[in-house]
Amino acid sequence: MRILLANPRGFCAGVHMAIDVVNQLIELCPDDPICVYHEIVHNKHVVHRFIDRGVTFVEDVADAPEGSILVFSAHGISPAVREQAASRGLRTVDATCPLVTKVHMEAIRYARQGYQILLVGHADHQEVVGTRGEAPDAIQVVESPNDIRGLRIDDPDKLVYLTQTTLSTDDAGVIIDALKRAFPNIKSPPSSDICYATTNRQAAVRQIAPECDLVLVVGSKNSSNSVRLTEISRNVGVPAHLLDDVSELDEGLFHGEETVLVTAGASAPEDLVAGICKRLIDKYGGTIEMRDVFDEDQEFGLPASLKHMMRDRGVDPEERRIRVGHYEITADRYGATPLTIGQT
Repeated sequence: MRILLANPRGFCAGVHMAIDVVNQLIELCPDDPICVYHEIVHNKHVVHRFIDRGVTFVEDVADAPEGSILVFSAHGISPAVREQAASRGLRTVDATCPLVTKVHMEAIRYARQGYQILLVGHADHQEVVGTRGEAPDAIQVVESPNDIRGLRIDDPDKLVYLTQTTLSTDDAGVIIDALKRAFPNIKSPPSSDICYATTNRQAAVRQIAPECDLVLVVGSKNSSNSVRLTEISRNVGVPAHLLDDVSELDEGLFHGEETVLVTAGASAPEDLVAGICKRLIDKYGGTIEMRDVFDEDQEFGLPASLKHMMRDRGVDPEERRIRVGHYEITADRYGATPLTIGQT
């Protein structure tokens, strides 16, 4: 068996930052209750590993205990959630991915300029819920070209589209093309809203998958960008399966002579990828081939609110991040066994 290991895969800069925020708070405030509004990232292993370390996840600000620290997840929140937290006197740290914040700022700016905003994305996704909250009267969600006929348009010359950051570039392109046909004067965002990590991971699958018999995507079912990777593979004619971890590996799929692409969504820890690769190596004599498609060096700094909290406690944020930051992605950080994968 040939195992082609895609690069880039796994954690993006926004996920690194969000997880780093919670790690920093656990070490900085060991005696304070720490809550996260929604899942910090959409990966059940990341969430459960933090629960094991005492973090509480809530879907309603009212469920955060008085005096607790409340972290806003990487997906972003609406102003209403922020106001609710402030009204309860909670100490908040915003771990929203800066690329999601970019879309929020675009929505605010265009709404103030009198534009109607067509937000391309999944209406029930937390990112879209948060973005809509910035300008609820100006935003309509478009999930597919079929939604276009039901839109309420006041002035077709005063329209702009924005997109959820984790969409399939293939699917988004179909919807955007349909919007441009329906509304030739619709305005585009200044730059693509689909994040670099989503684009890069999809491009890697699109490039490598045609060489393969099967694609395995490591990620949770509620991870939009992970699901999109399976769709990209199927779009190029290669079957794909989404796995949370090695326990979901269907060994009936394999005979031992396949070429298998292994990749991971932007919120999936690397030790989960290693566990699947190790099983394929042990059971089918697989050999690893690294496939580098893009190099990523993007990094996001800690939120200002967390830096202020650190300084108030006499901690230098930069020194602290060097010591604690990036350690969060290693398997032993979560009590798992680090795995070494052979490379050809």
